[in-house]
Amino acid sequence: MENQVAVSRSISHVPPAHFLLKIQTFSSLLENNVESYESSEFNVGSHKWKLVVYPNGNKKKKVKDHISLYLAMADSSSFGSGWEVFVIFRLFVHDQNEDTYLIPQDAMGNERRFHGLKLEWGFDQFIPLKEFNDASNGYLVGDTCIFGAEVFVKERNIVKGECLSMKKFTSASPYKYVWKIKNFSNLEAKSYESEVFVAGDQKWKIELCPKGYGVASGSHISMYLKLADLSTITRGFKIYVHFTLRIRNQVQSIHNHYKTSVWFRTSIDNWGWHEFIELSYLNKAGNGFLVNDVCIVEAEVSVLGISEAL
Repeated sequence: MENQVAVSRSISHVPPAHFLLKIQTFSSLLENNVESYESSEFNVGSHKWKLVVYPNGNKKKKVKDHISLYLAMADSSSFGSGWEVFVIFRLFVHDQNEDTYLIPQDAMGNERRFHGLKLEWGFDQFIPLKEFNDASNGYLVGDTCIFGAEVFVKERNIVKGECLSMKKFTSASPYKYVWKIKNFSNLEAKSYESEVFVAGDQKWKIELCPKGYGVASGSHISMYLKLADLSTITRGFKIYVHFTLRIRNQVQSIHNHYKTSVWFRTSIDNWGWHEFIELSYLNKAGNGFLVNDVCIVEAEVSVLGISEAL
């Protein structure tokens, strides 16, 4: 069995409850180099299953001199991400001489977990070909054999998870966006937004409140970085961003700026500072932030990581 789990054998006088696969002219599978045969589908526990037989052993597992037999999920396309199904199953081969069924099985009787990356469980070495081909054992009589399956579905879980991909800060090139705002002293609306720009495959914009926002209303300029298109952000999707917002000093090189790192998501689509700069300080002649009634705002954005639900 897979992972070299200890296998025990038992005999049953009762046929398998869920599925029988009868193969006539079994030898023709070998003669025609049929590597594997998949049965028709059968339903158990609201799921579709099938048997997969390797008449000369599963070559992918380097099996020799044995029949390999597996139970496989036939259709998982309707399942969402993260699904898993726990199953206890038994596989059978019919002894036609005694009308009994040989059941090789996990000696520990362990349940098996089927999921998107593991759709098949069973026995690499279900039965030796020498034993199977000996007609006195009853498994292959008149070139005909019968396999079977019983499947007991215990439960189905939806596993939550996420995948995080990060970049080193030193390897992430920041995108710089410059927003030149003319006639600044004439701005009357509560807030203004820059044009959309792209950084790290995401769309962004700057939001500026010329008279302040919230506790800073009337005393400061408020400024924020915002995700511009939430339609591309699914639930559970997060973006780790290091960014700087800046108002340039056009006379000297002493700019007013703040920087931070934030996880953006659907519930946190903007981040910034209510009290970015005092209005009186910004408007004071000679301070260099307003020249010819022009204010220059800059954003530097580095997307350092993305986490999304599995």
